[in-house]
Amino acid sequence: MGDDDVDELVASAREALAEGDWQRALELVGCDEGSSSPECLEVGAEAAYGAGDFERCIGFWEDLHSLHAKLGDRSEAGRAAAMIAMYLMMDTGLMAPVRGWLRCAERHLDGLDEDAVRAIIAMVRGYERFMCGSMVEAKVHATAAIDLGERFGVVPAVVIGRTCTARLKILDGEVDEGIELLEEVGALLMSGAADPLTTGMMYCEIICAAQGLLMPELAAQWTDVMENWRHGSAVGGIHGRCRVHRAELLRHSGTCELAEAEALAACSELRPWMRREFGWPLVELGNIRLRTGDLDGAEEAYRQAIDHSWSAQPGLALVHAARGDLDVAAMMITDAIEHPIDIPSKERPPFGPLRLAPLFDAQAEIAALRGDRPTLVAAATELRATADRFPSAMLRALAGLAESRLALIDSDPERVVSAASLAVAELNAVGAPFEAAMARLVVADGYESGGHVEQAAFERRLARDGLASFGAEMWAERVDGLIEQAPSSHHDVSDDADESVPSTRHAVFRSEGDTRTVGWGTATVVVRDLKGLRYIARLLAEPGREFHASQLVRLETAGEPTGTVDTGFVVLDEAAKESYRRRLIDIDDDIADARADNDLGRAELAELDREYIVAELQRATGLGGRDRVALDGAERARVSATRSVRYALDRLGEHSPDVASHLHQHVHTGTYLCYEPDALRPVDWII
Repeated sequence: MGDDDVDELVASAREALAEGDWQRALELVGCDEGSSSPECLEVGAEAAYGAGDFERCIGFWEDLHSLHAKLGDRSEAGRAAAMIAMYLMMDTGLMAPVRGWLRCAERHLDGLDEDAVRAIIAMVRGYERFMCGSMVEAKVHATAAIDLGERFGVVPAVVIGRTCTARLKILDGEVDEGIELLEEVGALLMSGAADPLTTGMMYCEIICAAQGLLMPELAAQWTDVMENWRHGSAVGGIHGRCRVHRAELLRHSGTCELAEAEALAACSELRPWMRREFGWPLVELGNIRLRTGDLDGAEEAYRQAIDHSWSAQPGLALVHAARGDLDVAAMMITDAIEHPIDIPSKERPPFGPLRLAPLFDAQAEIAALRGDRPTLVAAATELRATADRFPSAMLRALAGLAESRLALIDSDPERVVSAASLAVAELNAVGAPFEAAMARLVVADGYESGGHVEQAAFERRLARDGLASFGAEMWAERVDGLIEQAPSSHHDVSDDADESVPSTRHAVFRSEGDTRTVGWGTATVVVRDLKGLRYIARLLAEPGREFHASQLVRLETAGEPTGTVDTGFVVLDEAAKESYRRRLIDIDDDIADARADNDLGRAELAELDREYIVAELQRATGLGGRDRVALDGAERARVSATRSVRYALDRLGEHSPDVASHLHQHVHTGTYLCYEPDALRPVDWII
């Protein structure tokens, strides 16, 4: 194939890329001998990334690096190595291979004059150091990236260097300067000066910086900008990253249903791209489920995040606290504070007080539930110091809430009410209704401890209504249990002891808007309608009929996304597994290099990278070395439907134990779900 033919092939492939037709571009560059040209390999890398084949993308870059090295083009070989480092840094969270490829790039450039490739190396090195918590080195490399990028016209190096500098300023306590610099970067991105991949990644970084500061109001502004931009512009995993940020926003503003839908969609979209960083959307999914009260679902998401070596705290500790396992919760959160997992991350502050603030907030909550005053004092002190250093309304609210809980233990009701009320106002101002409702419950406790029972009941009703509107069903129901209500027809009434038991019992299980009336004999209750109750109603309507779990899920969602996306491991083909094995070599080299430099911290981080890669290979390989098959849709539907039914019956049991007991015995879950009538005493259900 001649040069003209290759040029024509590349031009056609780039047209396909411009149209977002990734598969067509891949077909073009892989069709004949022209696919071995440098131009085709680079187009192939871009197309593979867009198509969601991350390992193939890296493979194209590796082939390009080998080709340039063979041809003796040291600068281009260095650029290919630096690009491999950049892609690995963006999506894997594995820094040892990143450092290995950066060293490779530097070796190619040894003795050459400064050029654009050094700007790329500096930009990647700066963020690698930032993610690993090396603040001083990160500043040096970020500054170099800006300088070299401006000199050689490498816009991504300038943008990424400035973003890294801004985040470092924030973590150093220079919050106003850092935010101002981020806004300058954002304005540059909105002008269209950077390429789509750089633009999307840096929008993501701006939002992560705002989230790390606990500024949901600022994160919301940039999430809207990113959301408007991504349609028609975003490539690769950027769509999924935007979804995570939308889920974070909805976790604060509500509703829970919308937030979980976004988080599930994000997990589905990001699975092809992310490796260890896949723990980020999984933790967000867990955070949302914790708010809905789906404790089993939250724990499942958190444990999958742990499988990706991602920290699941404070969420997992709060799940245990919600179940009443306060000693376990306290042990977990203390361990998380004293022994933080040093996993490189762009999505959360990699070090410093901002990283620990959510942990201290959870510790304060758990300590208050346990009546552990010394721990509560320590947590409140840390939160106040962080709030004083970093100007954030939510941080001030969390510090005030911890102090109000301490005042409650100290029997100072006036201070409880004043501090917690201020926290409620701060949280409402930043658009965080769930947090505001939970803070309002502390206000209610303060009023009650001071003898103001009616005001306490009023605050609890406001909190209950706020939680219900937000979609936090379990928490709203728990507040219901704290509120005294006059007896009514909607409350249990004991059956007449002398009434004879008919051979056929009559029962009600009728939906009325967002509530469900459940009647059993002469006792009637009204409960919030849950997904699991709707599944049960479908079973009761056709006693004895078996419904496949996926059928129930489809009937419930009525064409909407099922919410049962695969959040498991990557299914690795042979090429991907070989790529992982090559990364193990890179990691071993990094470990040896770190030990030679007596850099024990870097060696420890590299060891964690190695453990993760080995675990990924083990998860993707079954007995006898056979490839495992990822969890299919039917299995996901089974898990989802079973969990929903069991959760719904547990909640129903708090209001109507007789009905819940009957349904526990006669509703069978699994791949097929069925209501098996009681042959001796059948029930006539009014649905």
